Amino acid sequence: MELNGAAAIVTGGASGIGRATAKRLSTDGVKVLVVDLDLAGAQDVANEVGGAAFGADVSDPAATDAAFEKCVDTFGKVDIAFLNAGIAIGISNLENLNDADYRRIMGVNVDAVVFGLRSALKTMENNGAVVATASLAGLIPFPPDPIYDLTKHAVVGLIRSVAPTLIARGITANCINPGMTDTNILSPEAKKMLAEADFPIMDAGQIAEAVIHALTSGETGQCFVCQPGIEPVAYQFRDVPGPRTEAGRGRRPPNMDPS
Repeated sequence: MELNGAAAIVTGGASGIGRATAKRLSTDGVKVLVVDLDLAGAQDVANEVGGAAFGADVSDPAATDAAFEKCVDTFGKVDIAFLNAGIAIGISNLENLNDADYRRIMGVNVDAVVFGLRSALKTMENNGAVVATASLAGLIPFPPDPIYDLTKHAVVGLIRSVAPTLIARGITANCINPGMTDTNILSPEAKKMLAEADFPIMDAGQIAEAVIHALTSGETGQCFVCQPGIEPVAYQFRDVPGPRTEAGRGRRPPNMDPS
C-alpha cells in the first residue's frame, strides 16, 4: 500500500516497538494516532512524530472503538492498524498463575487484538492494512512463559484465519513475529542473561522496519519472522496430512465461503 498520506493507529505506542514504528511511519508521511494506557507517554511520541495521542486500555472494547473514532475524527480515516500492545507475565510454573494475571495478559495480548481488528474493519475503507505484533513464541514453544506463548499463538491463528476473508475488500492482515527485542517485555535479568550468553538482542527499530515490510509487501495472512541480522521472512507453515480415501490420499477439505 501507499504510505504517504495514510492515517495509522498504533496501539502500545508510547514505548518499544510501538514508539519505533510510529516514528518510522511518520518518516514515510503517515499521520499517526499513538494509543497507549500511558497517555503522557503517548503524547510525547505524538509530539515527536507530529501526530495525535489517545489514552486507552485496549483490552476494553469501548475504549478501542473510541480510539478508532478518534483517528477518524482527527485524520478523516483509518488506513493502517498496528495492533501492538502486549505484556508478559514471566510465569513458567502454572501452579503459580493467579486468575488476575491470566485475565490481564489475555486481555492485553488477545482481546485487544480481536477488538482492534473489529474496530479497524468497522472504520477502515477498502485497501487498508492490519499488522499485529505476535512473537517467535507464536510459532514455537516458549517454556519460560507458556501463557504468553498461548496468547501469541492465538494472534497468529486469528490473523491467518481472518486474512482470506478480507481479500475482497483489499485489506491485508499480517503478523510480525520478533525474536528477542530490547523492549520492556524483556526483564533486566533476561537482558543480562542474554548479554552474558552473547545472544544478540534486536533494537525496536529493526522491528519497525519489519512492520513497513508487512505493510508494503502486498502479501496477506503472513507471519514475518524478525531475527538479528536478517531481513523479515515469511514463515513457512507445513500442511497437515489430509485424509486417506479410496480415491487417493492427502485431500484438502472443501473451500468454505468465509462470508
